[in-house]
Amino acid sequence: MQILGIIPSRYSSTRFPGKPLAMIGGKTMIHRVYERASQAFADVVVATDDQRIYNEVASFGGRAVMTSEKHQSGTDRCAEAAMKYSQATGKEFSAVINIQGDEPFVDPQQLLQLAQLFNDPSVEIATLVKRAKTSDEVFSENTAKVIVNNLSQAVYFSRSPIPFYRGKAREEWVSNHLYYRHIGVYAYRTDILQKITLLPQSSLELAEKLEQNRWIENGYNIKVCVTDFEGLAVDTPEDLEKILKTIPLTD
Repeated sequence: MQILGIIPSRYSSTRFPGKPLAMIGGKTMIHRVYERASQAFADVVVATDDQRIYNEVASFGGRAVMTSEKHQSGTDRCAEAAMKYSQATGKEFSAVINIQGDEPFVDPQQLLQLAQLFNDPSVEIATLVKRAKTSDEVFSENTAKVIVNNLSQAVYFSRSPIPFYRGKAREEWVSNHLYYRHIGVYAYRTDILQKITLLPQSSLELAEKLEQNRWIENGYNIKVCVTDFEGLAVDTPEDLEKILKTIPLTD
């Protein structure tokens, strides 16, 4: 199965401008993400709307494509990049993995675990979840929770704690029910990726500010893979400082 890894990367960031070019032990963040992704897939490309990021990727021998500045999400950017990369290389891909550009220590094995779900021809979209172990995880509005059915498909994503555990104190919920947190790595069958980007924003998506609810509302299934590993995302310069204090660099 041919898999294309795409790393959407924007220069603009309210909390950390120029984040992809931040230095981590002598390499830029985008360089480290690219190296990790390349351990999983033979074809990896950075999708960016900024010439500085494009030039940086080219400088370390990576592949990049320029995409529109108007995209509202990483999924939309991936769809354009997938088409451009296929046209440039003449390669056809069964699925696309959307790799977060702000996780310099992403686990290659986790990416492969996600890609392997597409060995099942019924899988249209796939993503990762992790068991929530604390009440803070369950009740934080910054953490998306997900209900999963018996077919390991996502039923609904919410910033609210779902399900509501009636008859139990809030601090008891996490010890009485299996709650899942969403880990924001997506994978799409290539033809499905092009279709979902044409869908108008849905009411549930707008309410929760979670684009995956648009896909569910329109009848697409999202296969869920449970993982114990969670990458360390960098949202602010302070996040990066904390990570560098806890993770030793080996190269």
